[in-house]
Amino acid sequence: MKIGAAQLRPIWLDSAATTDKIISTIAKAASMGIELLAFPESFLSGYPFWLCRTNAAAFNDPRHGRAYAQFLEAAIEPNGTEITRISEACKDYGVSIFLGVNERGTTSARGSIYCSMIVIDSEKGVCGIHRKLVPTHDERLCWAPGDAHGLQIHKIRGFRVGGLNCWENWMPLARFALYAEGEEIHIASWPGNKSVVGVAPEFIATEARVWVISVLGLLSLNDIPDSFEFKADLVANNDHDYFLGGSKIVDPTGKTIVEAEIGQEAIIHTNADIESVNAERQMKDVSGHYNRSDLLQLEINSIRPTAVQRINVSGKKR
Repeated sequence: MKIGAAQLRPIWLDSAATTDKIISTIAKAASMGIELLAFPESFLSGYPFWLCRTNAAAFNDPRHGRAYAQFLEAAIEPNGTEITRISEACKDYGVSIFLGVNERGTTSARGSIYCSMIVIDSEKGVCGIHRKLVPTHDERLCWAPGDAHGLQIHKIRGFRVGGLNCWENWMPLARFALYAEGEEIHIASWPGNKSVVGVAPEFIATEARVWVISVLGLLSLNDIPDSFEFKADLVANNDHDYFLGGSKIVDPTGKTIVEAEIGQEAIIHTNADIESVNAERQMKDVSGHYNRSDLLQLEINSIRPTAVQRINVSGKKR
C-alpha cells in the first residue's frame, strides 16, 4: 500500500477553507497513487500556537477569553458538514486518511475542545475518533483531556493502522495499547515543531517494528488572520515562523525512507509492505513473543465519559 504524509499549512481558524484544502489534497494524493494519507495534529482548524507566546495563563483575562471563543467557534463536530464533505472525497478518490482536528464537544460539553484524530476509511467512512489523552503543557488552557474510547487500530486495505497525537507518542502505555492490537503502521502527528519530535519516529519504528508516518505542519505569522485577538501582539513580537515541518516516513528497521523539505508544503510517500514488518518481528514482537503478559498487563478503560448518565427505575443505565 502506498502511504503518505501531507506537510501543509492550514487556513488558520477557517474550517471551511481548510476543508477545501484537505479535499484538494486528497485528490492530489489519489493522483500519486496514495491509499493512506496522514495530516498534522489539529490541522482542521489549526493549532493553538498563541498560548505559549502570550500570557495565556492570566486568570480570567477577557482578551484570552475572546481568543478562546474564536478558537471554539472554528472547531468542528464529527457529524458536521466539514467531515461529511471530507468523507465523501475519501470515498470518491479512494484515499483513507488520519486527520487532526479541533473537535467541539457536543451537548453538555459544547464549551470544550478536544485535540482529536479522526480516521476516515475510503469505503467505511468515519471509523474512529481518538481524543488526545493529555494535552501538553499550555495546551491544557484550551484543550480538554481525552479518553481511551478511540485508542485502537483500524484495518485499512489489509494493514492494521493506529495513531497518536504529538507527545502521546512518548506515552509508553498509549503506544503499547496500539502495539497490542497488532499495529503495523503507526501515524505520529505533530503540529510542526521538529525539536519536539526528536527521535520518536525512529524509536517507535524500532520498538514496535512498524512503519511510521511522522507528519508535521507549517505555520507562520502570515497565516494568522488580522481578526484574531492577539494578531497585533504577535506582530510586535516579530516572531514570524512558528512551524517549519519536518515530516518523514520510517520503515520497520528505523530507517528514514523519505523526508519532506523543511519549510515547504509537500506530500511525501512510499510503498509500505507487511512482509518487512513480519521479518523484523522474528527478533522482537513487543506484544507477542517478546512480552510477558503473565507478569505484565495493561488495562484500558475504553468508555467515553459523559457529564450525565440517566438510570431508569430498574437501575439500568440508558
